[in-house]
Amino acid sequence: MIIIKNDTEIELMRHAGKVVEETLLRIEDSIKAGITTAELDIIAEEFIRRHNAVPSFKGYYGFPASICTSINNEVIHGIPSQSKTLNEGDIISIDCGAILDGYQGDAARTFPVGAVSDEAKNLIEVTKQSFFEGVKKAVVGNRLYDISASIQGFAESRGYSIVRDYVGHGIGKEMHEDPDVPNFGKSGRGPKLVHGMVLAIEPMINIGKYKVRTEANDWTVVTCDGSLSAHYENTVAILDNGPEILTFVSQG
Repeated sequence: MIIIKNDTEIELMRHAGKVVEETLLRIEDSIKAGITTAELDIIAEEFIRRHNAVPSFKGYYGFPASICTSINNEVIHGIPSQSKTLNEGDIISIDCGAILDGYQGDAARTFPVGAVSDEAKNLIEVTKQSFFEGVKKAVVGNRLYDISASIQGFAESRGYSIVRDYVGHGIGKEMHEDPDVPNFGKSGRGPKLVHGMVLAIEPMINIGKYKVRTEANDWTVVTCDGSLSAHYENTVAILDNGPEILTFVSQG
């Protein structure tokens, strides 16, 4: 069942979204060669709690950290660790969630570590832009898969592949609500978009093939062919006057 949010709930989600966005900006400032992903996790959790919020991910189905830190060929759900140190030329996807006053915010960004290859830069940019191509379709009266098809069309037209095994989702009081929001599909299908729907739209895009697998820790998802992957996500409210990105208050 898709849960429609009223104006008061959307305002609460704006506040949660702002905490998430500011956490990601704080992490971005800390990303450099030599830092561990565990250190980034500490920075994130301290920042979230300092703003009277709770990390959404910590303890969620047993996840042990406050953010997901996915490096290079890791697609999503990378677990922060003292043994994982960032190196010059890496790319790292940070997925962050926060609960404030009972409502969730969820967003992800992929960052370069120092100077990265043109191949990596292009992947990060196309992944980000594919999100914004999808959001153009996130308007009242459209169908859900109009978003999906727009993301897929943009990414694939530039030679990249869309991860099929993991998708975006509805969000509100719970991190994962109906509906699923695929990053692929045929336009004109899926539920009609109405005022008050809130979606976490999150393209996951690979340089190589789209197939992925889960590592032995039962969390970290990696590309099967070892190719680089990037992730870009925001929490988006569908409103009568157009989509509003709730995790994009300051910048992206």
